[in-house]
Amino acid sequence: MDSRTVFSDSNDISGSSSICCVSNAENLSPEITDPNIAPLNRLSENLGSIFESPDFDFCSDARIVVDGSREVPVHRCILSARSPFFKNVFSGSVGKERNGKFELKELAKDFDVGFDSLVAVLAYLYSGKVRLLPKDVCICADDGCSHVGCRPALDFMVEVLYLSFTFQISELVALYQRRLLDILDEVATDDILVILSVANMCDKSCERLLTKCIETVVKSDIDIVTLEKALSQDIVKQIMSSRRELGLAGPESNSFPDKHVKRIHRALDSDDVELVRMLLKEAHTTLDDAHALHYAVAYCDAKTTTDLLDLGLADVNHRNSRGYTVLHVSATRKDPKIIVSLLTKGARPSDLTLDGRKALQISMRLTKAVDYNKSTEEGKASPKDRLCIEVLEQAERRDPLLGEASFSLAMAGDDMRMRLLYLENRVCLAKLLFPMEAKVAMDIAQVDGTLEFPLSSNSWSLAGRQRTTVDLNEAPFKIEEEHLNRMKALSKTVDLGKRFFPRCSDVLNKIMDADDLSELAYLGKDTPDERMLKKRRYLELQVILNKAFSEDKVEYEKSTISSSSSSTSIGVVNKLNPKK
Repeated sequence: MDSRTVFSDSNDISGSSSICCVSNAENLSPEITDPNIAPLNRLSENLGSIFESPDFDFCSDARIVVDGSREVPVHRCILSARSPFFKNVFSGSVGKERNGKFELKELAKDFDVGFDSLVAVLAYLYSGKVRLLPKDVCICADDGCSHVGCRPALDFMVEVLYLSFTFQISELVALYQRRLLDILDEVATDDILVILSVANMCDKSCERLLTKCIETVVKSDIDIVTLEKALSQDIVKQIMSSRRELGLAGPESNSFPDKHVKRIHRALDSDDVELVRMLLKEAHTTLDDAHALHYAVAYCDAKTTTDLLDLGLADVNHRNSRGYTVLHVSATRKDPKIIVSLLTKGARPSDLTLDGRKALQISMRLTKAVDYNKSTEEGKASPKDRLCIEVLEQAERRDPLLGEASFSLAMAGDDMRMRLLYLENRVCLAKLLFPMEAKVAMDIAQVDGTLEFPLSSNSWSLAGRQRTTVDLNEAPFKIEEEHLNRMKALSKTVDLGKRFFPRCSDVLNKIMDADDLSELAYLGKDTPDERMLKKRRYLELQVILNKAFSEDKVEYEKSTISSSSSSTSIGVVNKLNPKK
């Protein structure tokens, strides 16, 4: 077993004297003569194995549920003996038990806590040993980062601190307070607010950490709007009062917004972009002066941000008082739809913050390496954090003009019906194989659902829903305005996919641009009989496509072990091209 840190029984939480480091009893130095050390170490290992080994799950008598899915089996007697909080929980004084299960969100209500943080705290309660920071969740995706104070490491420590306080484990609170104090100088200014907020929840237990964080924020350039969104009002008043006493008042970052800016912000909080438009007509301020785009990207939903962008009244590359562009702020929000919306409106991914960071680096420092490196199976949503990084990476590689025609669309020739069918099928496949990426592109292009115009009114779409809107096979087929609008939206969806999600587009190309489909899509100077034959073959291939995907989906759901060699796209391609 690796050397671990072990707490003594001392309740002193102010100094480091209550902590001693030991390793296995067999490796104790000759100078240690206390006969109690070796037995205590073995006891720690035995109790720790009860928590860590699945062999002891049979004797657990309660479970803590995280995120509504993952469960941690625990033993009431051990936790009750180690924590007054759990003694109250299991006696029925705190929390609600449902069939022996306790929701973590009910036990720790004031702050979101992850699975790994809970396991770390519970492991300490069992063994008395503090685990090393888990590398898989405490390292960001930026290889150039020291990972000392990056956001993944910080989030883990702050979550453990909050849980330790909530579970009334004073010695663990003391340890993590010291750890955070040691790395405070390595933490990004905005991330100090996270530590400050949790330290304030811990009250007097984290008084030193709270004081140090407030001192740091007072001297920072963090604006009043950000402070009010992140902290309690009493802390904000304390910070602003300290700034005035130190003579730091004056710059925009330290002054309160005027009433006209506040009205615009309140309108955005209500998702009322039309009201914003009306307020702008009063000519008291502009969207840029109010930093309205920055505000919307940071605090409003994606639709409100998109609607505000569509007004065309703001500079998408405008900088706020801290030198952040809207894209920089969006990188901290970690919403791929907002990032793509900004890039399509001309946001520059190469712009630097005052301390020399691009939006890509900001996003990578906020993302766990384990999430970024995780392989995404087709048909499952990609992690949002990773998707944001991929979009920004792609934006830095190339910046094509919007609406560029894809090779696939050019192959569709002049026949509008076949082109529309092609687009419907491609977008539908994208939605099935790459749901998160497809949703981003479809939302921006304002495509609602797929296969709005099925091959027949009685046929089922690939998405499993029956449509009865428009039959593309009715003769003679007449292009209506709704067809043209639909085609425009689908084309934009495909172009966005090719621009920002090339990995996904390559897979779709292998399916949609198979020899049979490419030949069928090009009608050229075909005779009516040849067109009829191609149309019949197109219908056959669509049935094959539907059947192939359904079979692969059933096979995947039955399988407990995923394999990249049996992915959905390969299965579909093989069925479309049986000779290959």
